[in-house]
Amino acid sequence: MRSGGPAVNSSPIRSSQIDFSHSVIERFLRYVAIDTQSDPASSTCPSTAKQKTLGALLVQELRDLGLSDAHLDEHGYVYATIPATTDKNVPVICFCAHMDTSPDCSGEGVKPQIVKNYQGGDIVLPADPTQVIRATEHPALAQQIGHDIVTTDGVTLLGADNKAGIAEIMDAAAFLIANPQIRHGTLKVLFTPDEEIGRGVDKVDLAKLGADFAYTMDGETAGNIEDETFSADSAVVTITGVSAHPGFAKGKMEHAIKIAAAIVERLPRDACSPETTEGREGFLHPVGITGALEQTTLSFIVRDFTEAGLQQKEALLQRIVDEVMRDYPRSTATIEIKQQYRNMKQVLDRHPELVENAREAIRRAGLTPVTTAIRGGTDGSRLSFMGLPCPNIFAGEHAFHSRLEWVSRQDMEAAVRTIVHLAMIFEEQA
Repeated sequence: MRSGGPAVNSSPIRSSQIDFSHSVIERFLRYVAIDTQSDPASSTCPSTAKQKTLGALLVQELRDLGLSDAHLDEHGYVYATIPATTDKNVPVICFCAHMDTSPDCSGEGVKPQIVKNYQGGDIVLPADPTQVIRATEHPALAQQIGHDIVTTDGVTLLGADNKAGIAEIMDAAAFLIANPQIRHGTLKVLFTPDEEIGRGVDKVDLAKLGADFAYTMDGETAGNIEDETFSADSAVVTITGVSAHPGFAKGKMEHAIKIAAAIVERLPRDACSPETTEGREGFLHPVGITGALEQTTLSFIVRDFTEAGLQQKEALLQRIVDEVMRDYPRSTATIEIKQQYRNMKQVLDRHPELVENAREAIRRAGLTPVTTAIRGGTDGSRLSFMGLPCPNIFAGEHAFHSRLEWVSRQDMEAAVRTIVHLAMIFEEQA
C-alpha cells in the first residue's frame, strides 16, 4: 500500500524553517460545541446520530482544504487522503482520532473558557464553583506555566478526549496542504465513532483506508508516546435466584440481588480495583448491576497488561462467585468472559521504527519524548491486531471523562508540529 506522488522541485525543508499558525485552538473550540456523546445502550453504528453532525462538518472542512475524496460513510466514519509530495516509495501513514465523547459525563452545551497565561494555582470553574481543578490533584499543571488552558464552565466535560486530537490532525492537514514544499508520502485521515464504548473500529474499512501504519492522537501529557495498553476482557455474572411471595418466603426465597451484593462485597478492598491500583497493576472492576429478585446481572471489566494477569483476575472472580453460591444451594450463577482488546505492544514490538520515528518527531517539535504504557485502551489497540500497527501519540488532554477536563493550547500546537515532523521523517527514511 506504499505510494508516492509528484516530485517537488525544492530541497527538503528543515525543521527550523516551519512556521506554524495558531488555528488549532479555533478548530478545537468549534468542535467541542457539538455534542457527540456515544451511547452504550444503543445497537446502531454510530450509537448516536449526533456524531455524524461533527463528521459532516469535518468532511466539509476537509473538502474545503482540497481533499476531494473526503467522505462520511453510513457507519459514521470519516475518511480522507492527503496526497504525497514526493516520488519516493513511502509507507502510507494514517492519523486517527475519535469523534465521540464519554457517556460518563454530559457533553451537551459545552461552554469552554480559556485561562490565558496560566501562572499556577487552582482553577475554579465559573458556572459551578464547587468544581475546582486543583494544582495538588493535577500535577501536570506545574508544566503549564505561561500556557493558555482551556476548561469548561464546570457543568459538562470539555471533549478534549478526543476533539483535541481531531483538531490537531485537521490543523496538520491544513498546514501540509498549504505548504507543498514539505515532502511527505501519502497520508490518510480517519475519524471514528464510538471509541468510548469500545466499538471505535467495529465498522472501519481498512482496505478502503489503504494505510500501512497508523497513529492515534489520543494521549495525555505533551511529549508522551504510548506503545502499550491494557489487555481487556468483560465479564458478565448472571445470577438466577429463587422467587417466592415475600409473605411466605421463609426457607424458600433466594434473592438474586442479595447474592449479587454478596459477590461485590467480597471483592478485594485494598487491591485489584481502579481506586487502589496504579502503574502496571491491573484490576477487576464492577461497572453495572441490573435485575430483580429472580435474576440479576453483574457486569465487570477486567484489565491487565498481561494475559496471565487477566486470567488471574478472572479466576479470582470465579472463586468469589463459587464461595458465595455455596450459601444459596438452589440458585445458580454463570460467568461469561468476552475479549475486548489486547495489549498493542505485542504487535508494535515487531515494528520498532514506529515508536522511534514518533520519538524523533516529538524531539523536533521541541519536546522531550517519553515512552509510556496507558492504563486503558485506544482505537489503536484493536487496529494493531487487525493488521494496522498503531501507537498512540499525545493530544494534550487531561482529566478526561470529567467536568475537570482541560487542555493547553500550546500542547495542542506541539501535537500539530509532531504530526508534520512525523510525516517528514517517514519521507526522509524512504
